[in-house]
Amino acid sequence: MQTADLYAFAEQQNIGILSFPMPENGSMSVMLDGGKCYVGLDEGVRDGGVQERVHLSHELGHCVTGSFYNIYAAVDCRQRHENRADKWAVTALIPVDALDDAVADGCTEVWELAERFQVTEEFIRKAVCWYVHGNMAAELYF
Repeated sequence: MQTADLYAFAEQQNIGILSFPMPENGSMSVMLDGGKCYVGLDEGVRDGGVQERVHLSHELGHCVTGSFYNIYAAVDCRQRHENRADKWAVTALIPVDALDDAVADGCTEVWELAERFQVTEEFIRKAVCWYVHGNMAAELYF
C-alpha cells in the first residue's frame, strides 16, 4: 500500500485524519464513544514519505484492530495493543510475498529493505521479526 492508498483506506473506513501538533510521538489515534476513529498526525511526520507511511499505517492499525488503551493501562497491556497495530501495519505495507521476492532479488540488508519498501529501518526489523519469528521483538534479533 502506498501512502495515497492508506488515505483512501482511511476514507473508506470512515477514519478521520487530522493534523495535530504532537512533536513528542508524531501521531496518535483515538476511538470516540460512538466508535468513530480519528488519526492525528504531527506536521513533522507529514513528509509525503517514509515517516508518514509508517505513522499512518501504525495508527490505522490501532483503528482497524480496535487496539486502544488509556494512560492507566499496564505496560504489558499497552505493548499488546502496540504490537497488534504494528502487525496490521506490517501486513499492509510489506506483504510476506513481497518481502520474500525482495530477499530473492538479493535485497538482504536492513537499509536496502527499508529503502525498497519505503519504511524506516525499525519498521523493517519488525516486519522481518513478524514473518520469521512470529513476534515483534526486534530487539531480541537485531
